[in-house]
Amino acid sequence: MKRISSSYSYKGISYSCSAIRAYSSWHISDKFISVKGKLGFNSKIEKIKCLDQAVSLFHQMVIMKPLPSVPVFCKLFNTILNMKHYSAVVSLFREMRKLGIPINVFILSIVINSYCLMHRADCAFSVLPIYLKNGIPFSVVTFNTLIRGIFAENKVKDAVELFKKLVRENICEPNEVTYAIVMNGLSKRGHTQKTFSLLRLMEQGNTKPDRCIYNIVIDALCKDENLDVAINLLDEMKRKGIPPDIVTYNSLIDGLCKLGQWENVRILFSDMVSLKIYPNVRTFTMMIDGLCKEGKVEDAEEVMRHMTDKGVEPDIITYSAIMDGYCLRGQLDRARRVFDFMIDKSIKPNIICYSILINGYCKKKKFVEAMQLFHEISQKGSKPNVVTYTTILQGLFEVGRIGDAKEFFAEMLSIGLVPDLCTYHTLLNGYFKYGLVEEAMSLFNKLETNRENIDIMSYNIIINGLCKNGKLDKARAIFEKLSLIGLLPDTRTYTIMINGFCLEELLDEARGMLRKMEDSGCLPNIVTYNVIVQGFLRCREISEMATFMKEMAGRGFSFDASTSELLVKAISENPSVLDMIPELHLNYKK
Repeated sequence: MKRISSSYSYKGISYSCSAIRAYSSWHISDKFISVKGKLGFNSKIEKIKCLDQAVSLFHQMVIMKPLPSVPVFCKLFNTILNMKHYSAVVSLFREMRKLGIPINVFILSIVINSYCLMHRADCAFSVLPIYLKNGIPFSVVTFNTLIRGIFAENKVKDAVELFKKLVRENICEPNEVTYAIVMNGLSKRGHTQKTFSLLRLMEQGNTKPDRCIYNIVIDALCKDENLDVAINLLDEMKRKGIPPDIVTYNSLIDGLCKLGQWENVRILFSDMVSLKIYPNVRTFTMMIDGLCKEGKVEDAEEVMRHMTDKGVEPDIITYSAIMDGYCLRGQLDRARRVFDFMIDKSIKPNIICYSILINGYCKKKKFVEAMQLFHEISQKGSKPNVVTYTTILQGLFEVGRIGDAKEFFAEMLSIGLVPDLCTYHTLLNGYFKYGLVEEAMSLFNKLETNRENIDIMSYNIIINGLCKNGKLDKARAIFEKLSLIGLLPDTRTYTIMINGFCLEELLDEARGMLRKMEDSGCLPNIVTYNVIVQGFLRCREISEMATFMKEMAGRGFSFDASTSELLVKAISENPSVLDMIPELHLNYKK
């Protein structure tokens, strides 16, 4: 079989892909198929149940004289795509090209989407020259698919560069979907400020932000605990006549609950009802989860009673939140009673419910009970999944049972479970916690080599682990490498590096990293400032610390417990510290 390859240059990089092996030649006894048979292809496509049927139909279609119309091929390819046989789409497309069968923009978009769903956006770019060769204009749908595919591979920088290229070179006009993909991709990876900036940029262009766009930005701000700006955006939506929906309010309520701002939650509830937007099970469950995280499980149960009074039935996630609340308080008997109550109500516990209880037992170091529950899963007809195994792995690492953790991970692999990122993060954190730097780096190198879908959080764990184990130079090298692989450092990445410099008393580098962070549009948060203030306090650089304190006050940030403890210690050792910080002096005297 001849190997066909094509290439496309993007950002100075040549993307190429060899043809996937075509299906072997298909022998059909009838040389021609009647027109009546041709007209029935649409109904045949609708009846396809497996890949073999789809391939068989394709080979019937390509020997038709005349050929079925291009939309019929589109429908067949889309069916194969929906069946998740992405490589088959690519293979049949190459056979189609070899036979000289006409193509259109829809078929090309399906092929590009198939490559992207295979996490091979580089190969997807090799399809673009086919547009030019066939005189097919580029479609915004095509580039939306490419940008989404690049984000799926966590190549944030490349995705943003492609978006900028579209705008800068007028390749095609981005639509609401394009902006939504870029903003969602940025926000999901912690780049809230860039997401917000894109909203403002969008307002200046032809494509105006709609409710979906506002919801993405509001959700990102809430997750970043920037509730004031999020609520301002809600007011802005109303002023512009863009009606908020339950998604908008759920994001805000979730953010407020996580910060314990219950009075603001009450105000938002009233606002919702006045707009005839009624809370759903997710709304109530977020409130219940927020209360449980604060240890207010009785209040959470009261909300659940109110919820049922309003005709909204709790679901398995609601009960899981209550169970988790009791587990967090160490009241495992009560958590188990909720578990049994669910069963009495004919709600079959899922693997998440089991994992919550197992986690509760692990936190209390009750591994006998945890393992009994673990084995009970199989007895009840279910199977432990990756989450369950990862939960027990976390518990074993927390109590220092490293050998048992390694054996448990090996067992997980032996039964055919594929670890997810959370599993790998658990292993990496565990290895670094106990100084097993070589094992952590060996695992991480393996993930990189195998093209695992590692993200900025994975790199944050590595950089943090290296810094805390005295490997600052290696941490810095990996930080500098991020831009080369298309990943943008987030607030946590910069904060980790600043902490690493502070631990080594490299205060100039820490200060420089803070300024570099701001210059890149990644704003420092309360954690960042507390970290750098602690670093300067430990080195008795009080005057510099006072400068950062003023910056914190200007941004509405305050000291955390660790910073306050260090400051009190510095004052007790040298009372003149108070005179160097006038604002603190006034508060201290009060």
